[in-house]
Amino acid sequence: MLSVLTRFFVIICVAFVLAFTTLSLWGAQWAIAVGISVLSIPLVYAYINLARLRKYTLADSVESMPLPSGFWEEVFFRLQRLVRNLKQHIRSIEQQHEHFIEAFQASPNGIVMLDESDQIEWCNGIAERFFGLIFKRDVMQRINFLIRRPEFIQYLNKRNFDEPLLMERMGPDGSLSLMLQAFPFGQKRNLLLIQDVTDLQKADAMRRDFVANVSHEMRTPITVLMGFLETVQSLELKKDQQDQYFEMMMSQAQRMKSLVEDLLTLANLESNALPATNTVVKVETLMALLKNDAEALSQGKHAFNFVVNSKQNLLGDEREILSAFSNLVSNAIRYTPDIGSIGVEWNVNEQGQGEFSVTDTGPGIASEHLSRLTERFYRVDRSRSRDTGGTGLGLAIVKHIANRHQAQLIIESTPGRGSKFMLRFPKERVTS
Repeated sequence: MLSVLTRFFVIICVAFVLAFTTLSLWGAQWAIAVGISVLSIPLVYAYINLARLRKYTLADSVESMPLPSGFWEEVFFRLQRLVRNLKQHIRSIEQQHEHFIEAFQASPNGIVMLDESDQIEWCNGIAERFFGLIFKRDVMQRINFLIRRPEFIQYLNKRNFDEPLLMERMGPDGSLSLMLQAFPFGQKRNLLLIQDVTDLQKADAMRRDFVANVSHEMRTPITVLMGFLETVQSLELKKDQQDQYFEMMMSQAQRMKSLVEDLLTLANLESNALPATNTVVKVETLMALLKNDAEALSQGKHAFNFVVNSKQNLLGDEREILSAFSNLVSNAIRYTPDIGSIGVEWNVNEQGQGEFSVTDTGPGIASEHLSRLTERFYRVDRSRSRDTGGTGLGLAIVKHIANRHQAQLIIESTPGRGSKFMLRFPKERVTS
């Protein structure tokens, strides 16, 4: 303040001195003109600087304005520093905002921000896909006008957001299960968090089906065993009858043993997601073992044709590959009627891929069943499920073994003409 007053006093003194000097030389009129001119110089300079300031302010470039001299230099310098700091602060806030938006967009969950009237303030791309929204079109629209599911509207109206809401048949094709929950924040605003729980729902359904199927599969042999044991305990049977009953009980016990072994094998495969080892597996040796086992299981009821068209071998886990091959061959034997023929072939195609195939002359499989054959306990014909002696887990085991060896399970079948099951291994798993 003192500096301003000093400058003002200096200007007045200069104007007075020059006016007094002019008065003594040229008279009063010139003295007044000189005094006014001296006093108007800082006013003109101030006007010029204000005009420049207005120009750079309108152009939003105050921080790049050239600095004047004198008193205005300090004023403009401080103003430029203030503007520069404000802009830097704004840019920092904008960057943080963009980072938050990018993080929300990268989230695998849907996010919708609602104001106090349940109008959409913002949503990410996942939420748009879940609910069929378009943010630019639907911004500031009431969400209950866009999502008209009764359970969702009731959830919003109750304002009790302690528990999530499960919404079925959502998404573009109605195949998603969404878990939604609102979280209040700010001034009566709500954040909707939407999670895709489709896989969890499917896994839970599979778990329930699995437990039900295992219980069903185990109940029958246990019931048969208990019935035979009660008969043997309560009745005096002849030796040949006892032998017959013991043979039937052994068959049921063997069936339960096979079921438990397959369940353990499947559990071990599912718990090990790593690729199989690269041990050399001699296919000719496996084919010889498969042939012996197949003839023993068939007991002369089928005609076999085992063909090895390539001397090349596989890289993988020998025990798992033998299990997969055995399951395909045993399935063909179980489901092919007596006097039918079964062909087992090993070949390396033109692309260098290894192909193990099993072809039978069985009843064939309708096309609607093919995609579900590898499901656990899935039966094409439940009336024959126990007659074949299988556990219903063979193809599920084959599928998991194929995945661990980066192989494909290819199924071709024509009802009434037979089926072909092929395991196609990548060329990286084929070796000399």
